[in-house]
Amino acid sequence: MTTDDITTAEPHPATHTPSPPRPHTHRPSPSAVVALALLLVIVVVAPFVLDSFWVQLLLLSSASAIGALGLRFLFGVSGQLSLAHAFFIGVGAYGYAKLGPHLPGSAVASLGLPSAVAAVCAVALAAVAGLLFSPVAARLGGIYLGLASLSLVIFGTDLLINASSLGGAYGMDVAPLTLGSFSFTEGHPSVAILGTPFGTLQRLWFLIAIVLGTSFVLMRRMERTRAGRALKAVRDSPAAAASVGIHVHTYRSLAFVVSSVAAGVTGVLLALVYQHIVPESFGLTLSILYLAMVIIGGTTSAVGTMVGALVVTGLPLVLTRYASSVPFVAQPGEAGGVNAGTLSQYIFAVVVIVVLLARSSAAPPTMRRWVNSIWARLHPPAA
Repeated sequence: MTTDDITTAEPHPATHTPSPPRPHTHRPSPSAVVALALLLVIVVVAPFVLDSFWVQLLLLSSASAIGALGLRFLFGVSGQLSLAHAFFIGVGAYGYAKLGPHLPGSAVASLGLPSAVAAVCAVALAAVAGLLFSPVAARLGGIYLGLASLSLVIFGTDLLINASSLGGAYGMDVAPLTLGSFSFTEGHPSVAILGTPFGTLQRLWFLIAIVLGTSFVLMRRMERTRAGRALKAVRDSPAAAASVGIHVHTYRSLAFVVSSVAAGVTGVLLALVYQHIVPESFGLTLSILYLAMVIIGGTTSAVGTMVGALVVTGLPLVLTRYASSVPFVAQPGEAGGVNAGTLSQYIFAVVVIVVLLARSSAAPPTMRRWVNSIWARLHPPAA
């Protein structure tokens, strides 16, 4: 064998072992890191520089966004239409108020559990309620599930109005949340930051921000798990999903329970913000508003759903505050115009109709292209 033969000879197959592929790691871009850092700074500073009206508006919107994320998981990921969201929010709110500490002078007795324990138990009650209804949700779909779930709202509202142990039509006072020696209310302990007292709104701000951020991350990760992919398969074609071994009823039940837990968390947080809850706050109108949050924000985007929660929750409050500057809007307690809440519902109804019509084949091509271009900007493809 010559030298040329040696240098050009192929290596022995046993000695030519390809290196194993490196695992793909998704790293956020520098711009995403900067944007996240800026968002964190805004979240930390905002409650000390904003007017109390805007702080409370953002508190309510953020608490509502958690429930909206849960409904999006049910509606957008698993394809189940539910009108019972208000019922599970009410379970969380009334569960916390009834199980928590008793307030001196309150006309309705509470069980007196520590507030943190009561909050966890209230969310667990919402989960159990969702689990009990999940066999129905697993076997029905589309408008049939919507009509079946509507019965829960009717039952829940009637129960709250007539149950004297829950305050009846007058509702219940809500005890503040306490973690050890720290209370989410004024003066326990007394602290001032940037010249602003670290009061109830500021303390609840950070609590709700942490819970919202955690819920957002968990929902997004759940979508990318095996269960999330199975739910999307069930949504797209239940028969095809069953043919490849996916237990359709089990995954539908799972989605309904997850949505119920998110609604229970929202109920507890809204109770802490309102400090007094009444049955009429958890009726059919609330369920429809949550459905509007998801449709306006987009079923494919978790961020869009949170924006939808901000719009649906904040618009009535903004119109009420600036009623004197908005034509045709009556100020609170006055006649001669449209109530801010009613006008907001008209606006939401029009927006929902336009979105649904433009996303369907029934819309004119120009309108469809216009809405789809906006939709693509607001809802980029998921990674």
